[in-house]
Amino acid sequence: MTRSVWLPVIGAFIIFVLVWKAIVIVTGLPPYILPAPESVGQSFVEAWLDGTFWPHFRATMVEIAIGFVVGSVLAVIAGYGLARSDLFARLASPYLVAAQAVPILALAPLLVVWFGSGLLSKVVICSLIVFFPVAIATMVGIRSVDPRLIELGRSLRATKRQILTTLEIPAALPYIFGGLRVGVTLAVVGAVVAEWAGGNIGLAVLINLAKGSLFDIPLMFATLLTLALVGIALYLAVVVAERRLVGAR
Repeated sequence: MTRSVWLPVIGAFIIFVLVWKAIVIVTGLPPYILPAPESVGQSFVEAWLDGTFWPHFRATMVEIAIGFVVGSVLAVIAGYGLARSDLFARLASPYLVAAQAVPILALAPLLVVWFGSGLLSKVVICSLIVFFPVAIATMVGIRSVDPRLIELGRSLRATKRQILTTLEIPAALPYIFGGLRVGVTLAVVGAVVAEWAGGNIGLAVLINLAKGSLFDIPLMFATLLTLALVGIALYLAVVVAERRLVGAR
């Protein structure tokens, strides 16, 4: 990313930390309510150096990665079906909307009962929360393709596969990546919800341990910071992929 992008981000972060520190000083809140930023930073560094974060971080990243890939692939397929098949759209749309209307936080405990407290239930939850925005973005993108271009391809005797791979998908890529930007951040939320619903390892589990048995509030804040950084890093990764793929067209 360019310097013009990084400088405002760094400046905003510095202002955020200064305001945080000022609130701690002015209000005099105890560390178990609002720890100072330097204590959170120290806990963040120590937790990485002594290995506290690593097993939880690995577990959460595996859940996010698999859930995001599975949810995105299924969503792109479903989104294409919604855009090109009126029958599929009429049959599937009510169920998709109903599934989206039910909060994942309420659905997660049931999924843990069905699929167990292992990796499978967490992948299912991540996939479900990723699915809807990517599917809708794909549907909108496919429907936005100029019908005249499709007719031109057919007149040139292009096969359905050729039209899909050389016309529809490339034209819909900006929309699909818009959905992926939302989906990748929601995958982090899905992993957290899944670990809270039932799990013995992961960053969300570490948050519960930090605020519960350990009563280490700086560690809890440091774990929240880690989750935020993971979300930012994954979002930027999707942005980079979008610029390379869409910009290369």
